[in-house]
Amino acid sequence: MDTHTPQELHDEINALRQQVIALKSRLAKYTNNERHKKYYENNKEKVKQNAKLYIERMKEENPEKLKEYRKKAYMNRKQKETDYAS
Repeated sequence: MDTHTPQELHDEINALRQQVIALKSRLAKYTNNERHKKYYENNKEKVKQNAKLYIERMKEENPEKLKEYRKKAYMNRKQKETDYAS
């Protein structure tokens, strides 16, 4: 069984923390940033149209999945209302 000294463990923890910071910074460019907001503002109608087409396709291909999505959305809204009221 490998036994590590406390110093080795601290070094490993620090190395992992640095790795997490590096990965978070790399991930940041793919998550909601100004480019995404600007794209939506410039292409709002196109995005809405694509969403509408997706829902129409879901109605035909997999209505059960659509029911599941709607029920989950309803439950989330209901949960938010009860959280807000409390």
